[in-house]
Amino acid sequence: MTESGTGSWWQPYRRLGDATVFHVDLRPHADHEAESLAWLDTAERRRRQRFQVPGPARRYALCRAALRAVLAARLACRNERITFGAGDHGKPFAMVDGVRAEISFNVSHSGDHGLIAVRPMGGLGIDVEQRQPRRHMDLVIGTVFTETEQAALINAEGTDRTDLFLDFWTMKEALIKGLGTGLYTDPATFEIPAVMQRGAKRSAFRFPDLPTVTWQLDNIGRETYAAAVALESVAKARRAR
Repeated sequence: MTESGTGSWWQPYRRLGDATVFHVDLRPHADHEAESLAWLDTAERRRRQRFQVPGPARRYALCRAALRAVLAARLACRNERITFGAGDHGKPFAMVDGVRAEISFNVSHSGDHGLIAVRPMGGLGIDVEQRQPRRHMDLVIGTVFTETEQAALINAEGTDRTDLFLDFWTMKEALIKGLGTGLYTDPATFEIPAVMQRGAKRSAFRFPDLPTVTWQLDNIGRETYAAAVALESVAKARRAR
């Protein structure tokens, strides 16, 4: 077990400002799965055992182990010293020897792909969705997107529509996860920047009820998966320190 920023199944994927995104390979691999168990603490191993089918158990262990490895490298500490807490709405944070660490992280996984984002401080959200057909997509479109977003999705056809749906979905999810309010934020109450609806990969964003806080929103998806990262402005993060 090596405490490093890179490993057998996780590697740096993208640098965005002061944030680094790591890609985690979640495909079946006996050696990786065995190695991942050494990173987990007792509670995490028990949680893994509660999964009823192998796929989710494997993805949980591989992603959690990679997160611990990345945090240990960034915090320059042994994995055994790292524990986790949660905020008012359930967003996790890292602790070292029981003291909250000065680091922000967020994790998402879908299918064969996991993404981990870390930065020194400030709001941070990431979301990934494997590109594949989605059931009940029309119903979801009518409940989580604004009229403008709905129009863009309705005008798209076939696989383009599915891809656009997943791009929009991950961008909204990344913003909500960055805010850390979970189900308390209705995705239909805010709109993806117009330039990103038209295909731009980056834009500034402000929540309607938080107009003084700027976020950088990046679409970092690939052919096999949709993905997005939301970063709270560095100036805001520094003022809150």
